[in-house]
Amino acid sequence: MTPGERRASLSLAGIFALRMLGLFLVLPVFALEAARLPGGNDPALIGLAMGIYGLTQAVLQAPLGLASDRLGRKKVIVLGLVVFALGSVLAALAGSVHMLVAARAVQGAGAISAAVTALLADLTRDEVRTKGMALVGMSIAGMFALSLVVAPPLAGVFGLTGLFWLTAALSVAGIALVLLATPPEPARHAGQPRGRLADVWKHPNLWRLNLGVFVLHTVQMAMWGVVPALLVQAGLQKSLHWHVYLPAVLASFLMLGGLFAAERRGQLRLVLRFGIALLLLVQLALLLASPRAPSLWTLGALMFLFFTAFNLLEATQPSLISRLAPAQARGAALGVYNTLQSLGLFAGGALGGWLVKGFGPPAVFVATATLAALWLILGWAQIVPPSSKPFNSTRGGR
Repeated sequence: MTPGERRASLSLAGIFALRMLGLFLVLPVFALEAARLPGGNDPALIGLAMGIYGLTQAVLQAPLGLASDRLGRKKVIVLGLVVFALGSVLAALAGSVHMLVAARAVQGAGAISAAVTALLADLTRDEVRTKGMALVGMSIAGMFALSLVVAPPLAGVFGLTGLFWLTAALSVAGIALVLLATPPEPARHAGQPRGRLADVWKHPNLWRLNLGVFVLHTVQMAMWGVVPALLVQAGLQKSLHWHVYLPAVLASFLMLGGLFAAERRGQLRLVLRFGIALLLLVQLALLLASPRAPSLWTLGALMFLFFTAFNLLEATQPSLISRLAPAQARGAALGVYNTLQSLGLFAGGALGGWLVKGFGPPAVFVATATLAALWLILGWAQIVPPSSKPFNSTRGGR
């Protein structure tokens, strides 16, 4: 990477990290803390307060991605962080679960993922873009692991209200990163055609990736309806689950070196196939192990393999989206991609809960293995375009 590419990657990964830390901090304690508010005796209402964030994200990712194509990436990112901070303040002030539902919906309206990844694609060459996307993915995974460790003690001191105030402060810090640390956007030519969602909807190779990220996050959320119970069954109390998750996440980062080497050799298609196949093998292993009370060592090894597959796919897919999408519709393409990601989170939670309730934990892994197998078949023929020529990094544009 050039100095400009490193600066862009690290600053945009930092923006993602600050925002995702704010989100993840509340998740481990949300249900318990929200139960203390008026209306907190309704599990369905608390579930809606948790999940509505993803629904508003799904609705607005594509429109805001398209807006970033037309209005500029940084304007949309700053606007989204302002909205997210406003939603966090409303959540901190919420006096009931009903108000918390509305506040979480406002938080979700700050859907900046497409604009951030589109700006990262604008500021990096094709041959190093996957490395930049990997840094973003590592920041998200790292914040998830960190939240598992620090959320319970912080909630014990400051409560859910304090966590939402902290989330608002992290959003303001993200705005400062956008304005002070992120390189300038590439100049836009007046004669450049405007991107359209139709350019994205009709692109079959983009849809392979869009459906892939839907499957990936459906599998992830459905798994999390079962894996914590398996850890408890193996003798690890809930407050110590991070003893498995954190080492698995950190160890999986070490495997990304192979991804960067494969990118330099033009082997991203092989990496994509390997990641999907590894995801499938993990689901099959969990299917076989779950009825037999797997040990902590078995679950830890499977979590390491899962996070390895997850990180490889999270870095590879948006990089390919940015290469395959028409230049004038890159934000729209990443918006659709993030919409399918959000829908996958929602679908995975709903599917996992329904299957566990009606058929038991093994049914979840039957479903996730089936989805991963279908994705492997669908993604086998994924087109990977060649890297484009380098751009002038001193100017920050192509």
